Parts: sequence; C-alpha cells; structure tokens
Amino acid sequence: MKKLLTLGVIILSLCYPFIIYWGLHHYEAKWLLPLLLVLLACRWLVLNQGSERKIVLATSLMLLGMFMFGSHQLGLKFYPVMMNLGFLILFASSLFTPTSFVEKLARLKEPNLSLHAVAYTRKVTILWCGFFVFNGSIAALTALYASHHVWMMYNGLVAYLLMGLFTAGEWIVRQRVKKKQNV
Repeated sequence: MKKLLTLGVIILSLCYPFIIYWGLHHYEAKWLLPLLLVLLACRWLVLNQGSERKIVLATSLMLLGMFMFGSHQLGLKFYPVMMNLGFLILFASSLFTPTSFVEKLARLKEPNLSLHAVAYTRKVTILWCGFFVFNGSIAALTALYASHHVWMMYNGLVAYLLMGLFTAGEWIVRQRVKKKQNV
C-alpha cells in the first residue's frame, strides 16, 4: 500500500504544475487548495525521515500563511519555490554537520567511503545547494511575474529537465573521479 501511495505522490508531484495550470483556468484558486493539502499530506505519509518531513511541514505552514494573508493563486504557484527552499535548507544544514546529505545517501549504497569520496560528496552537496538556489529563484520569478503558461512550462518541464541534466552530469563526473582514484 505504501508503494502505491509513494507512486501516487510522485505522479501528483510531477503533474502538479499542469494540474494547477488547468485548474486556474477553470476554477478560483481557493478551490484548488485542497489538492495542495492532499499532496502535502500524502508526502508526509510516505516520508520516513524526520528531516524530509520537516520540509513538508515548513512548506505547509508557509503556503497556508500565503493563502491566509496573501494571494491564493500565488500560494498555489509558490509550492515549487517552497520545496526548493526546503531542500536547500536540508542540504545546506548538513554542511554544518560531520556528514553531508549526499554522503548519507552515498553511504546507503557504499558504507565504506574513502576520505576522497567524503570530500567529493561534500562538494556535490554544495553544488546541489547552488542548484536549489537557482531553481527556486527561477520558480519564484515565474510565480511572481510570468504568465500561468510560462510558470507551468518552467516548473512542470524545464526544472525537471535541469534536475535530470544536473544528476546525469554529476554521475558522469563521479565515474571519472572514481576511475581516476583507482589508477
């Protein structure tokens, strides 16, 4: 059941910008709030780690504040911004601990990392922080100043493509670094 819920959360998260784009053309923004609340509640249920749940909780509170004191439409469109901010905080805060977030992920697959690998994971964590700043900034600009269509295209397509390219590029670099270290 949890795997099915996780799959549903992934699909709903990926489709969120398209659903909101369509919804804003057919309904008032305030009627779309339950969809966002369902998404956030489902994300809460499928997450196991407290740090990721903190992101969902903080996002929920910030978005509810926007709904209560600001624009319903802007609150809906700021969901990607808040998620980027949450992940930035998660990744950046790990840099002030002995184990960076990327190192924790790497140790799931390879528990005995070399000192060089630990240093590399710290650099990758810093790069992800830069990505979240960049992506969150563009998401904010599209939410504040762009048309619904531009917001949807960036947050529903371009941002995912950039994330995929960043991940693929890091994987390629990691393979070269590993190969160089084995020589």
